[in-house]
Amino acid sequence: MFIDGSYVKAHQHSAGAAGDEPHAIGKSRVGNTSKIHLAVDAYGLPIRFRITGSEVNDCTAAPELIAYLPDGQIVVGDKGYDSEALRQQIADRGMTSVIPRKKNSKRRDEGLDWHLYKYRHLVENAFCRLKQYRGLATRCDKLGRNYESVVAIMCSH
Repeated sequence: MFIDGSYVKAHQHSAGAAGDEPHAIGKSRVGNTSKIHLAVDAYGLPIRFRITGSEVNDCTAAPELIAYLPDGQIVVGDKGYDSEALRQQIADRGMTSVIPRKKNSKRRDEGLDWHLYKYRHLVENAFCRLKQYRGLATRCDKLGRNYESVVAIMCSH
């Protein structure tokens, strides 16, 4: 399984919905944005996703994403997922993590399967397919649940 996250720019009128429900729109340098955290299988088909505000980093959103993944053998992620707690969660589920370490890490990438890591393009290709749909590529929905429904429908195609 492969995991990654991608930013989605939100339309200027999508922010400001009434109510206490979280709408997963965050502020970044480019304005209002959301982030889709996606897990795909070995065929590049979406398995699970989570939508957060853009200020939520990959390591923060990944535990919930990984907790609901089906049983598998390997989880592949980029350097954004370099966390000992996340590696331990993956190991506790009986899976192997293929996640390179950041430059400032005190540990080395010994034993990392770089050939398998190259297949991470499958999750990138899944994002490319999803972002072909205008309603998903630019978030126009005010409510988080509506945008989540759009993503779910597009993942099912």
